[in-house]
Amino acid sequence: MELRFPDAQGLDDLRTYVARAKAADDDGAIRLQALGTTLAAYVGVLPGSGLMGEGAVIGLRTMPLAEPAQVDTTVSLASVTDRLAREGGATLSLPPTTVSVGWAAMAPPRSGWERVGAITAEDVYAVAREGIAEVASGAPADAGGQAVTALRRHVWGRSTTTNPPVPAGGAFAAYALGFAAPGTDVTVWTHGRWTRLSTPAGHVLIR
Repeated sequence: MELRFPDAQGLDDLRTYVARAKAADDDGAIRLQALGTTLAAYVGVLPGSGLMGEGAVIGLRTMPLAEPAQVDTTVSLASVTDRLAREGGATLSLPPTTVSVGWAAMAPPRSGWERVGAITAEDVYAVAREGIAEVASGAPADAGGQAVTALRRHVWGRSTTTNPPVPAGGAFAAYALGFAAPGTDVTVWTHGRWTRLSTPAGHVLIR
């Protein structure tokens, strides 16, 4: 199965997105969902916990395709990175081996969102950088995996002091994925258990 983009720039866009997602989670995955000529590319930034996936943070970027496709597959970021390194032009061959990750089974609402305000890109940067520094300083080299996971959950699970407040993990994802361009606003939306941060570059979905 292949995905055909309108030009090489479209494939470069995906390449940049995948690289940013992999930097946030080296062992992460990407869900590629295409119906018609639009590709929705979901990536897991923070996994969440429990049966309901509380705290899960998912990035979403949509991209145009040159030809209609019907695809819904979840594959490792590493496998897509490998394909992108070997393939040029405007076509991506999908990796044949799929992976199973909890966040990919969640179904964010497609409609019915309520806008509750906006925060600035500068707010996003400040929250993300503060959290990154706190995780780095609070997780010594000899800390166990469970301790680091608990620290990350604590730092990224709390609400920001912005107006409106948002989960800090959402700000981290918008920063890490390059969604918040300097000088732009990040709109904040809610729908039940979900919060969404949106910019022209993409969306962050927080469970």
